[in-house]
Amino acid sequence: MHDWRIPFLAISSWVVLGCGVARSQASCAYADSVRLAYHIPELAYAVVTAGGVIDMQTLGNQRQQPGYPAKPTDRFHLGSNTKAITALLAAELVEAGKISWDTPFFALFPELQSASRRGYRAIALRQLLTFRAGLPAYTYTFASPSPDELTGDEAAQRLALARYFLAQPPMRRQAHGLTPSNADYVLAGLMLEKATGRSYQDLVTAWGQAHGIAFGFGYPNLTDPAQPWGHNPAGEPLPPVPNPKLSWLLSAGNINVSLPDYVKFVQLQLRGLRGEEAGLPAATVHELLFGLPVFAYGWFNRLEADTQHHVAYNEGNAGAFITRVQVIQEADRAYILFANSATPETAAGLTMLQAYLQRRYGR
Repeated sequence: MHDWRIPFLAISSWVVLGCGVARSQASCAYADSVRLAYHIPELAYAVVTAGGVIDMQTLGNQRQQPGYPAKPTDRFHLGSNTKAITALLAAELVEAGKISWDTPFFALFPELQSASRRGYRAIALRQLLTFRAGLPAYTYTFASPSPDELTGDEAAQRLALARYFLAQPPMRRQAHGLTPSNADYVLAGLMLEKATGRSYQDLVTAWGQAHGIAFGFGYPNLTDPAQPWGHNPAGEPLPPVPNPKLSWLLSAGNINVSLPDYVKFVQLQLRGLRGEEAGLPAATVHELLFGLPVFAYGWFNRLEADTQHHVAYNEGNAGAFITRVQVIQEADRAYILFANSATPETAAGLTMLQAYLQRRYGR
């Protein structure tokens, strides 16, 4: 493990954007030294409050090749941080009367019930969004089912994937009844589509536009090669090639967004917790982040022993990007870290940077 007191590299060797703001110069320089020491091509981070941005920087290169400098508007793949977006969208649809937390899955998809295991018969939207539905574990690296086994367009494939999950043995429950699986969010996304008659992409895009946020889907370079390229665990840049399994996990982990726009999303949570956001009641926002132990609706959570502060957090990693976010209710702080690589070194570097930022800006 690296010592957090890593030496700074010569300033002449840095590729740094946005270090001109006096208050954030020290953190920017430190962050870039971490980026270089941990071989992270592009690193972006922000420290925000409900009403403002304390620090926000984008550093490095869009891919591990010369000639592709980072831009402040670069987009990053969120991975599992998509789940908080899906849960917030669901909450607004519940408030609008389009669906209920207790709407059973099979009330919307009765055609899937006969081939499903009896243990899944009672699952509802609430259980799916809180990792308590019992569905088997699944991620894009699983060999089965293969893309050849699921036919039709992407929507038809996700429905076939749901049918596959519902025929599998349930996961053994963890503490607090948790059964964390991307499959839960695949089914939740299907429910939101069926309840509204609109595609998940359309729902998310429209919600984002209403809040000044431009969400995208898939790895950023799929639609624009001038956006950051992800890097695999070997540190190699990944060219823009569609991944059908990531498309299956659309509502569980396949959104991309720029850091400035994601800041807006996170600030909605901070303002919502304070009762300053009109979209949802403060009690509902608190329920989404902290309403159940360990994992609520799209967010893991904990109570810090030393500060007694409530912390909601999550990490996204679909094999080419790592994104981390932490929302601290009582401190009115959120920390966001994005990287376009997914190596163990990247994860260690982000841990170091997050600890530094919290020492500097509070937790």
